Amino acid sequence: MVRLQQRSRLLLTAMVVAALSSSSSAGGQETCSGLVPAPPRRGASVSVASFGGVGDGRTLNTAAFVSAVASIERRRAPAGAELHVPPGVWLTGPFNLTSHMTLFLARGAIIRATQDTSSWPLMEPLPSYGRGRELPGGRYISLIHGNGLQDVVITGENGTIDGQGSVWWSTWKKGTLPFTSPHLLELMSSSDIIVSNVVFQDSPLWNIHPVYCSNVVIRNVTILAPHDSPYTDGIDPDSCSNVCIEDCYISTGDDAIAIKSGWDEYGIAYGRPSSNITVRRITGSTPFAGFAIGSETSGGVENILAEHLSFFSSGVGINIKTNTGRGGFIRNVTISDVTLDNVLYGLSIAGDVAGHPDDQYNKSALPMVDSLTIKNVRGQNIRNAGLIKGIANSTFSRICLSNVKLSGGGARIIGPWKCEAVSGSAVEVQPSPCTELASTSGTSFCTDSATPPASSLHVSSSFDMKLLNGILVYMSVPLYILCAIL
Repeated sequence: MVRLQQRSRLLLTAMVVAALSSSSSAGGQETCSGLVPAPPRRGASVSVASFGGVGDGRTLNTAAFVSAVASIERRRAPAGAELHVPPGVWLTGPFNLTSHMTLFLARGAIIRATQDTSSWPLMEPLPSYGRGRELPGGRYISLIHGNGLQDVVITGENGTIDGQGSVWWSTWKKGTLPFTSPHLLELMSSSDIIVSNVVFQDSPLWNIHPVYCSNVVIRNVTILAPHDSPYTDGIDPDSCSNVCIEDCYISTGDDAIAIKSGWDEYGIAYGRPSSNITVRRITGSTPFAGFAIGSETSGGVENILAEHLSFFSSGVGINIKTNTGRGGFIRNVTISDVTLDNVLYGLSIAGDVAGHPDDQYNKSALPMVDSLTIKNVRGQNIRNAGLIKGIANSTFSRICLSNVKLSGGGARIIGPWKCEAVSGSAVEVQPSPCTELASTSGTSFCTDSATPPASSLHVSSSFDMKLLNGILVYMSVPLYILCAIL
């Protein structure tokens, strides 16, 4: 049974990677990936095998990875150096990267995290969080980590970084986890980062976490984790600026993409917003949100563009979330050209989501939510249209819904919009919007973004829809049929 499930996961991964590779070769798509130009050919290349590494899936290679990165740092080659990971299964504990390096995973290469949790070092909590995200105190370092780096590339031929997260998930569910679980990849206070053409799977916690970073490009990655795996967000840019996320497939147990900027009094004090972030051509499935902002937004989130998104079998299509005590702001956000299928809530914008790091937060620190435009959204098999709920003393303002058409599918009647402490406008919205958004008088900010010509409403996705439907069918095939297929 386990072997069958592994083969099923590999088949799904191959299908997704094929779709990503096909889409990335198609010309004419708008891109922000030039934000971080690809570095020139590295001046040197070393293999982890040259430092005693053995890719047999049993030998622990932590020392080999550490030695290889140290060698790159010492040699200071012109244009940097590449750490090559050949085909094989390279079991390892956590290791750090260095500046001016490329971590390259060849086709068939798997960097696999050890499940011996005693070998994972602890590190201090992030200053903008004040504690570990799951638990008070410190947190386990990520499998692949970097701090204060410049010019780092993680790429390859769709090799895999496997967190073997089940041991962490089990410990969390049993209530015996002593500290916050590790990420698969975390880069702190770094710049000029490219992550592309790699598969991330089964992360213990968030998969990709750039925090306090600038100039970050993440594209053509596949991120996989079971839907019942806790806190396995896909990509979480956190207090970052100038970020481009494109052409990714994400199916995890928590938000596919979540933009963050610190937690309550700690995020307010640190004061670094997430800004100038573009997200486009993302496809995926999650029991939580496809695209999210928050709930940790105490440093502020502004100037966000998310477009050409496609989510299926998910909890919420678009989720913007904050809370009393967060402070900060969420403003100047545009989300457009979204397709949803089999989603519980099409949209949620809420001011009462998630808890607090401790009881020292300022209950008077109310977030400001202003100028959110959500347009050109199509959804079928939607259970509830959405919830837009501000805070009594901090009304969410200039909320614009334009050309949003959601249906229940079949005989199902979709649940209505529910609104509270919100102002704004709605243009061409089905089902009928709540009264707080029904009037268009004096709301040119929304009518200016009304429906474009029908020819421009086609959602450009990174996936051929026939292939996506095939993946959906595959994922729903009973196990006994898979036995016959495989």
